[in-house]
Amino acid sequence: MALVAHFDLELHQMDVKTAFLNDDIDETIYMMQPENFVSNESKSMVCKLKKSIYGLKQTSRQWYHKFHQVIISYGFE
Repeated sequence: MALVAHFDLELHQMDVKTAFLNDDIDETIYMMQPENFVSNESKSMVCKLKKSIYGLKQTSRQWYHKFHQVIISYGFE
């Protein structure tokens, strides 16, 4: 933004709400159930993730790949 101000350029920004939650993950990841999750079946149940979630190391990379595909599909390089 300093360069935009210095060279009197025009700047456009955007925000994608819940961006990190909109993409499938490429690998198998399991997580523990939250502490307040109640189940009669077992106390040691886990979740297999189907989508990215905040806090995963892979989430930023997944979002970049998804965003890159969309931008390329619109003709940007």
